[in-house]
Amino acid sequence: MQSQDKYRIALLSAYAIAIHSFENLLPTPIPWLRLGIANIITLATLVLYGFRAAMIVTLIRVILSSIFIGTFLGPGFIMSFCGGVSSTAAMGITFSLFPRLFGPVGLSLIGALFHNVSQLSIAYLLFVRQLEAILIVTPLLILLGTITGVVNGIIGGMLIKNISKKSPDTSR
Repeated sequence: MQSQDKYRIALLSAYAIAIHSFENLLPTPIPWLRLGIANIITLATLVLYGFRAAMIVTLIRVILSSIFIGTFLGPGFIMSFCGGVSSTAAMGITFSLFPRLFGPVGLSLIGALFHNVSQLSIAYLLFVRQLEAILIVTPLLILLGTITGVVNGIIGGMLIKNISKKSPDTSR
């Protein structure tokens, strides 16, 4: 990894941490429900710099943000870690297998779906253990995940175009 790549990953991670921390201040009707705005940075990193860089940004964001906001190794961290890793992996696999089939909105929707399914699975396995409760919130989370996935994908697409214009040496 070149020093310029390290600089880009550090800068994108800082943006993701700032967005993640800001989003954590917003009130939500359901615990652990977030808009996933920081995933815009992960999406842009994946498309511009590849899967490895996107996963590094996700891991740095989740771990450092949880340390800064005081949730490290707590339920919020576990949910965020599993959701972030699974959504980044799903977007990365999809992008590597079908690079021209899915644009930023499609990749974001895939990421949102895997993020929600992962978090629901972890919530059931580790915390709730009541299938009825999981089934009640699942349609709402999937609906909100779809809406935020589309919005984040649109914003991510604009960010990718803007960065590509200003930095023609992006790897993709």
